Amino acid sequence: MVRSTVREQRRSIDVTIIVERIMSLRSRIQYLYLYLLTMMLMPAAMTARATDTAEYEDETVRCESQRGRWNHCPMDTRTDVSLVRQLSGNACIRGMHWGTDDYGIWVTGGCRGEFRARERAVPVKMRNIVRCESSMGRRTCAVALRGASVRLLRQLTDIPCRRDRSWGVGRNEIWVSKGCRGEFEISTPDGVFMMDARTIRCESKSRRRMFCGVTVSVGATLEEQLSKAPCRYGESWGWDRDGVWVDGGCRADFRIE
Repeated sequence: MVRSTVREQRRSIDVTIIVERIMSLRSRIQYLYLYLLTMMLMPAAMTARATDTAEYEDETVRCESQRGRWNHCPMDTRTDVSLVRQLSGNACIRGMHWGTDDYGIWVTGGCRGEFRARERAVPVKMRNIVRCESSMGRRTCAVALRGASVRLLRQLTDIPCRRDRSWGVGRNEIWVSKGCRGEFEISTPDGVFMMDARTIRCESKSRRRMFCGVTVSVGATLEEQLSKAPCRYGESWGWDRDGVWVDGGCRADFRIE
């Protein structure tokens, strides 16, 4: 009788252990199932978010806190967001009653308003140009170079401007002399100029030789002949690193690179 009772107790303990192990295994399976389900749904959620933000890009989004409750509205917040119109009598103070996160805007405390993402600023490339003119003597024009390079963009008179002869560069200055007058372009601090081609007009008046100063980095080509007199390369026009020359009545527009 005693042995039977002991066996029954052992069987009861074994059954309890088995049930506990089954429950533990079941919990693990449920956890694994939820994990796999989350991983499967995550790409769809990310796609939905991308769709939502694209939908609201450059549009006004209305977001309202009803009865003072916190509310979230999807919106593209990659640029800054502005409150363009307040719809509620309650205050809408940024950081207190509304704000942004990676997924949109939130409102609370009864704030209701229309919000708009600010447009992305498009950088505009502009030349940094300095005008420096000499009557006859030497003149210096102060400019903060900080290691930048300088090139002659355009000669302003018939008097030739040649580098190291009638113009040059010093420490944080451009100098001109011998009547050279010109517009000079300053590069970026790492020495990069705007790469677009430039067009200059050079004219041989009364069939006399004329030099038109401009810094030539790659070369010069005849873009449009303006004179009846022929413009033949090497005969009535040519170029070097300091500019373009014309002769024999040649008048033309030249493309500088």
